Order: sequence, then C-alpha cells, then structure tokens
Amino acid sequence: MDFQKALVIDLGGKYTQLLARQIREARVYSEILPCAVSLEEIKQREPQALIINGGPGIIDDDVLDFLDPGIFKMNVPLMVIGYGLKCLWGGTEFLQLKSDQDEKHIENVEKALQIVKEPPGYQVLSRGTDGSPYTLFSPEQNIFATLVYPEKEDNIEILHHFLFNIAKLEATWTPASFVHQTIDKIKASFPEGARAVCGLSGGIDSAVSALLVYQAIGERLICIFVDHGLMREGEPEQVVRTFREKYKLNVISVDARSEFLNKLKKIVDPEEKRRIIGEHFIKVFEREASRFEGVDYLVQGTIYPDIVESLSPAGETIKTHHNVGGLPERMRLKLIEPVRELFKDEVRQVAEYMDLPTEMVWRPPFPGPGLGVRVLGEITPEKVNIVRRANAIIEEEIKNEGLTHELWQFFAVLPQISSVGVSGDQRTYAYPIILRAVTSRDSITAEWYPFPYKVLDRLSRRIIEEIEEVNRVVYDITSKPPATIEWE
Repeated sequence: MDFQKALVIDLGGKYTQLLARQIREARVYSEILPCAVSLEEIKQREPQALIINGGPGIIDDDVLDFLDPGIFKMNVPLMVIGYGLKCLWGGTEFLQLKSDQDEKHIENVEKALQIVKEPPGYQVLSRGTDGSPYTLFSPEQNIFATLVYPEKEDNIEILHHFLFNIAKLEATWTPASFVHQTIDKIKASFPEGARAVCGLSGGIDSAVSALLVYQAIGERLICIFVDHGLMREGEPEQVVRTFREKYKLNVISVDARSEFLNKLKKIVDPEEKRRIIGEHFIKVFEREASRFEGVDYLVQGTIYPDIVESLSPAGETIKTHHNVGGLPERMRLKLIEPVRELFKDEVRQVAEYMDLPTEMVWRPPFPGPGLGVRVLGEITPEKVNIVRRANAIIEEEIKNEGLTHELWQFFAVLPQISSVGVSGDQRTYAYPIILRAVTSRDSITAEWYPFPYKVLDRLSRRIIEEIEEVNRVVYDITSKPPATIEWE
C-alpha cells in the first residue's frame, strides 16, 4: 500500500521547499510539482491532499495560464496559499493590493494582499489585525484558503489543521515504514533471475540505496565502486574495505582515474563538467555490468534535493546534479533509485534505523562529481591534489575541534586565480584556498558557520604551511540562497 500523499504545486512560493519539509515533519509524505504539471499527471499520483503555493516572483498572467483549472474540481482536499488565491478566485474581485509597490518585490504576502470580499460559500476562520479575512474554508468545495504562511513555525498549527482535520491524513511517513515498504516494492517489481549493479560511492545516499536493494534481492546485487580520481584522501581504499568486510557485499573496484581526467581536459564550464562526469560514470557502469549476465538495472543514490534543484518551478536549471541531468539519453540500464523521495536528513534517519555506523551516517555530504566541482575551471592532477590535501586538513581540524555534528558540509575550494605572497624573504605567486562550512537540514537552504577565530587561524596556518602551492586562505560567508553550497 502506498503512502498517503500531499502534493505541493509550486507557483513560485519562496518557501515551497520548507513547506514540503514541514509536511514530512508531520509524518505525511509530500512531493513538489511545477506549476505546469498536467491534470492527468496529478490524478495518476492519486493524492489525498493538494496544496497550491503561490509567490510574487512568478504569479503573472502567463504563469496563471499554466495551472489547469481542473485542479479546483478534483474533489480532493485543497489548500491554496498566498498569491495562489489569484488562481482560485481570479481577477481582483475578492483580492486587492495593499501597497503601491510592484507586488513581485513584496516579500510578505500578508502585507501585499488583502481579502476585501468574502467569496460565496466560504467560512472565515481567522482575521488579521485590520479585521480582513486571513483564512477561509469552503466545506462544499473542500478548499482551505489562506494568506498566512503555514510553513512558518508560528503558523504550523494551520498546516496541521489542514492535513489532519480537513484532509484527514494519517501520520504514517516514518523511517521504519519507508524501509519496509521500499524493500517490499523492490522485491515485487524485480524480475526473477535479474541482477542489478549499484553505483557505490561510500556516501550515505548510495550506502543506504545499496543496503535497501541488497535486503530485497540479496546476492543478485553487484556493487561497483568507480575511482574517478576525484575522491577525498584515502576514500577509495576505505569504501571498498568497509563494504566488503563489514557488509559482505560483492564490491567490484574500478580504477578509472585516467579516463575521467582525460575526458575533463580543458573543460572549464561547471555544467559541462557535471554532464561529462555523470555520463561517463554511467558508461563505466554499463561496461562493467556487461561482464555479468542478466544485469538490467542500475541502483543510484539520487535524493529529493537533487530532483528539486535540477529543475525550478519555472523550468530553469539551477544546477544539474550528476545523477539527474548527467544521464545519457539512451542509457541501457533501467534505474532503481530507492531514496529519491528522501531529503538528506531523512536518509540519515533511515540509515540510523538500518544500524549503519555513526561515522558513516554523519559523514559530510560529498558531491557525485567529487573534487571536480571544487577545482574551479580546468581540472588537472596537480589542482586535484592541492584541494584534496587542503580538504583533509579541514576535516581533521574540525573533527579535533568536535564540530563535525554541528556542520552540514565543510570543504576546500581551489579557484582559478593566484595571488602574491611572501615565504621567508621570497616573493610567492600561488593559489588561494577557499574554506566553505555551512549548517543545514537538507541542503535546500544553508547558513555559513561562525567559526571561532582560533579555529580559522589554525586552519589557515596549517593549509599554508603544509601545502607549498598555497599562500592564502579565505572564508566564504555566503548563505544559500543566494549562493549554492558548492561553488560549481
């Protein structure tokens, strides 16, 4: 039996990802769909609740045309938030702007819009300080309309009221239920006698994916670890040893370092790097899988932020993730992505439920393209070695300081510039290293971490003293948004 679903249709709401997260925090499964989603696709997903989340940056006449009006006639409990009310009621008969400013630049919808007339059939549930309606409900249409941001902590009871009192959903989305249902689904859909290969990287996403599939099909799973030459220090040896010895998985190790570095010569565009690495990754898997009979499936550790970030609601790419936008169009192997529905912290919850080692559960996320997106510009063996050594120093110091659990990600970036410095009485012209460290729950948003000055001082001194090609260290204090966590 599938989980009950609450589908969030994104009309450009600033906090759409947070809204989806808050629904999952309430133990209800949620997915985000773009505004141009077809009515047929929505019906195929069989949702038990729908939420339309509107934002000022995208709500204009053209975008309103994308939303199928049949959504309002599906007889499924529906919550309409903020600027989405313009889709529900149309025109300005019931709504008006409270400010002379361009509405697209007003961040708080409660300050921008006002419900000036109560639509027929709606009951007013709450009013603002000026007496105008803030939340309304139509029992006949089963539509809940609000100008309040229900994803904010102060308003979370509004979201819960819709989910559990109006839509009457059940809080069944838990790590345990996810694990058991996922294993059962893989067992039921996997052909008898077929085999699968898993792209094992050692990260938590691919580790959980491998173990879920292994519990479903056993020794018919073959794990392939590809060393593309862009891994962290000592990582290839550690990954292979751990999964062979501790979990007894069949792990094939492939040394493809020279292949990837040759493919990446003279490539400077980050999107092209990601596509090259993603496509060649699949080709290596297919090549290795062809050595085994009956292999038709590829297991990947794709997670939900990969899907959300690879395509915005307006159809514009934010960042192509190697396991989403980098796949070749004619890939022979069929995909199995056991954790594609999960945010990163949910993957960790599942990992803890499956009793993975703590050091693996809390290991900092590492991008699929590896150090390839932490060497800005052209990738060379020398540059990869520099950023790898700097990264190792950063990880060691943060671990010694006891900050590992406080941080979401921490790493070194090597930019494609050099700067003047002094070593002894000699002038130097060497690379700077950019230190990046952020806190986050799921990588959708992130805040830079305020290190104590003594930690920054020690990091800077060690990196410069131990890596002769570096003469400067700078700290990135940009949050996400406006920046992404990675530099490429």
